[in-house]
Amino acid sequence: MKQGIHPKYYSDCQVSCACGNKFTTGSTVEKIEVDVCSKCHPFFTGQQKFVDIKGRIDKFKEKVAKGKATADAKDIKAKEKKSTKSN
Repeated sequence: MKQGIHPKYYSDCQVSCACGNKFTTGSTVEKIEVDVCSKCHPFFTGQQKFVDIKGRIDKFKEKVAKGKATADAKDIKAKEKKSTKSN
């Protein structure tokens, strides 16, 4: 290995989850904070759980509603143009 180009390796990196679970692993950073771990992830627990980080689900729903409103407005304009052309 070349000297001076590799990051420092911490064999006792502390990982802490939002659920309160903590464990130690090896990493190039000293401390890691995660939102979901194997103790609280639905795949491992078998329980359905929505993990909404920073309102992303609400943000997505707003985007979809806005898109539908825009599409409806375009449809109305197209129908109005069609009716004015036929008159």
